[in-house]
Amino acid sequence: MKTLRLAAVLALTATAALAGNPEVGGAPMYDTKTIVENAANSADHTTLVAAVQAAGLVETLSGPGPFTVFAPTNEAFAKLPAGTVETLLKPENKDMLVKILTCHVVAADAMAADIQKMVADDGGKHVVKTVGGCEFTASAKDGMLMIEDGQGNTAHVTIADVKQSNGVIHVIDTVLLPAK
Repeated sequence: MKTLRLAAVLALTATAALAGNPEVGGAPMYDTKTIVENAANSADHTTLVAAVQAAGLVETLSGPGPFTVFAPTNEAFAKLPAGTVETLLKPENKDMLVKILTCHVVAADAMAADIQKMVADDGGKHVVKTVGGCEFTASAKDGMLMIEDGQGNTAHVTIADVKQSNGVIHVIDTVLLPAK
């Protein structure tokens, strides 16, 4: 009987930890874990995790934050020209990889409703300044948040407001690139 009660308590605790947080890549996202810890469990973000490791950004993105990360999926990376990811993962291209990845990070805890309010307050478009020095443009249409990068590509937020212990992740369908 004690085992059954303990199992019920653990199940309720796990459910409470997930309350309000969607699963990403088939894995539960816990608001008690860091961005890196949760991303490492997502089957949809293996390329992003490998890139973060190659760039030496694990410690930074495991830090206290707060960070807002626009997290491209494996499919988003697959949209890049053939060989791009492999080239970026080479040690000699670490600086460019760091630049691209940090252009996906904002030094704030910005939930989708906050970003949409900024977009509305700014007349339909809001400039987003990233940790990597990029300036992207946020907009919204029919409740969907979009980010236009420095090269005119538009990423759609497919899963918003994935709370982390050190910020929030918004899953996106396109890799954001700095202006040329």
